[in-house]
Amino acid sequence: MPRYDAGVMERTRDRRVATAQVIGAAVLFSTGGAAIKACSLSGWQVASFRSAVAFAAVLLMVPAARRGWSLKTLAVALAYAATMILYVLANKMTTAANTIFLQDTAPLWVLALSPWLLRERIHRRDLAFMAMMATGMVLFFVGAQPRFHTAPNPVGGNVLAVTAGVSWALTIMGLRWLSSRPGGGAEVSAAAVALGNLVAFAVTVPLALPVVRIGGGDLAIVIFLGVIQIGLAYVFLTRGVRHVPALEASLLLLIEPVLNPVWAWLAHGEHPGAWALAGGFVILGTTALKALAEGRMERARGR
Repeated sequence: MPRYDAGVMERTRDRRVATAQVIGAAVLFSTGGAAIKACSLSGWQVASFRSAVAFAAVLLMVPAARRGWSLKTLAVALAYAATMILYVLANKMTTAANTIFLQDTAPLWVLALSPWLLRERIHRRDLAFMAMMATGMVLFFVGAQPRFHTAPNPVGGNVLAVTAGVSWALTIMGLRWLSSRPGGGAEVSAAAVALGNLVAFAVTVPLALPVVRIGGGDLAIVIFLGVIQIGLAYVFLTRGVRHVPALEASLLLLIEPVLNPVWAWLAHGEHPGAWALAGGFVILGTTALKALAEGRMERARGR
């Protein structure tokens, strides 16, 4: 009988579980658009109450989020809070596909802002990536924008989604900045996520009140968004990325923008226009190609 190394088997099992966790996080993240649209509350109310529930959920499920609070953490939390708010408002105005695809232009803004904020150089190979991402983004604003009862103002929503991409880029850079400082790491990142949800709630609650009526269905959606779509997904992601290489994790997370429009179509009959589909294909394809190219370069440097 063949002999198996117990350590190898354990690492293999851990890797499979971690991969499933990253996939699970992407799937849970992807439900946000359809769930937000299914809630009859206003965009400000969904953004406010979702973040309030998420703040409590993250604190309960991620003990590390209770530590590492500081002014530096608050700076990153502000960018994260802006992303949380803009994502909800954009989903209430444009299609779920447009919202997630345009928010996923964040790598373009990371590259554009890194020289000023992180003192990181832009390489010549990055220019082609930036041009392709910009092209994909522009395609969302070409031609007539399809309107649905769940997407009554597509142009305005598209603008908010692009802004969410910028704020998400600032969040990514902020988390990178925090991790590079003494004492930085998963604990500080978790604190930034928790604090960001608290800030989002505090900023939006004046615009969310008064609540004239909230049904059981709306309440269930808000709890789902805060506990499952944000809280549990974050737990899955933080645990999974410990055992999954960065390249594989980044590619697995592309499941989110792929599934997000599917749930909106199944739940609401909402579908993006032809130009938006083309733009989404360019953005996702370019992101995947860049991740693969960076993976090859890292492997080459490791030899």
